[in-house]
Amino acid sequence: MDKFKRKSTYPNLILLNISTLLLTLHITAVASIGVNYGTTADNLPPPAQVAQFIKTQTTIDRVKIFDMNPDIIGAFADTNIPLTVTIANGDFPPLANLTAAQAWVASNIAPVYPKTTIEYILIGSEVLLWGDGTMFGTLVPAMNAVYNACVLAGFPDIKVTTAHSLGILNSSVPPSSASFLFGWQQYFLTPMLEYHRRSKSPFMVNPYPYFALNSNDTDFVLFEPNPGVYDPVTGMNYTNMYDLQLDAVYVSMKKLGFPDVDIAVGETGWPSAGDPGMVLCTVQNAQWYNLNVVKRAGSGVGTPLMPGRNFETFLFALFNEDQKTGGTIENHWGIPQTNLRDSCSFVRINSFICSLYYLGIMKQPGGGGATPTPVTPTSRKQWCVPKKGATDTSLLANINWACTSGGVDCSAVQPGGTCFNPNTVWSHAAYIMNAYYQAKGLQFFNCDFAGTGSVTTSDPSK
Repeated sequence: MDKFKRKSTYPNLILLNISTLLLTLHITAVASIGVNYGTTADNLPPPAQVAQFIKTQTTIDRVKIFDMNPDIIGAFADTNIPLTVTIANGDFPPLANLTAAQAWVASNIAPVYPKTTIEYILIGSEVLLWGDGTMFGTLVPAMNAVYNACVLAGFPDIKVTTAHSLGILNSSVPPSSASFLFGWQQYFLTPMLEYHRRSKSPFMVNPYPYFALNSNDTDFVLFEPNPGVYDPVTGMNYTNMYDLQLDAVYVSMKKLGFPDVDIAVGETGWPSAGDPGMVLCTVQNAQWYNLNVVKRAGSGVGTPLMPGRNFETFLFALFNEDQKTGGTIENHWGIPQTNLRDSCSFVRINSFICSLYYLGIMKQPGGGGATPTPVTPTSRKQWCVPKKGATDTSLLANINWACTSGGVDCSAVQPGGTCFNPNTVWSHAAYIMNAYYQAKGLQFFNCDFAGTGSVTTSDPSK
């Protein structure tokens, strides 16, 4: 990634139209987000409790499972929570035949739908990465057949798709260079995208910036302040890997002639613990990554190449799964709670589900989403300011990030704003960095800004 230019998109703060950006980036306090519900564990609560917890205690509005578990499907009956179910990789090849697909729909979908709201049926998972020749050859025919079987059964609202690893991309950096692996284009992905266009179903991908991480890109992958990755072909600047990966998928689809097909995010997340040496697998990093994904889901922010688009998004995952193989990292993709008092005081079922960490998805008692109490930048007795010696370039990068991805209201430092004077990069950065620090609750890491911020007890406005 170092060979591509990194640059700030704010060479002149005075010329920013920050108000317009913030209107575009406005995020409601109640998150709209889906979650993957995996069950490779021996310590999970019963499905009925999970379904009622999600319905009554969270703002999670869709759930995805990795099989056709009848207990889970039944547990979501009458909840009005859309459920995505999955036909396992080894089970779908026979369903490429319409008669077999009709029989499958009659046996598995008709008895539960619409009492349980089925949103998507996935034909396998990451088949083009993990499958074999039989799966490759039957994937698109099975998608067609199961969809047609649903339509013939009177269930036209159920969409049929499959989820892809980003291993189907030949490259992704910069996004303008992206394309699908050549061998997949003609025989699998072009007919699949034709199917998606015809059935109005989304092309579902599983972006995991964690797996694209290297030692030079920590800030970029974790939505932290950074100069960005510049794409010289499109003129777009990327300040995080998540947007870059989605745009790489979009470019790859566009090169095959399908820019109009919707994209959905089937899985994304961050591990909260890892094996020795995996120092970035922490609860704090997992929470920060997922908070940024939640802010984007359904917000209309889009990406540099897809402005204004919403992406139906499923976090990975609802629970840690202690029976998954592959080491500690594979067991820790659940969303553990770092401040139990903020959410578990109104969770009623058991301590395991109280392990959810704060993502703005917990309801307050009596309904509604938890809305953080606003904090003004000078309401407490410690402040975040730029470190002595911080360069204007690094401070402009902080401003760039905080006013976009960080969600800070930067209108006060625009011309005519209450804190526009003194009109210096240092002063504007001090206001914006401190606003972010105060709003996030005064944790020291929220004043790090890639090593350019420092906490002080001296009021910088005096």
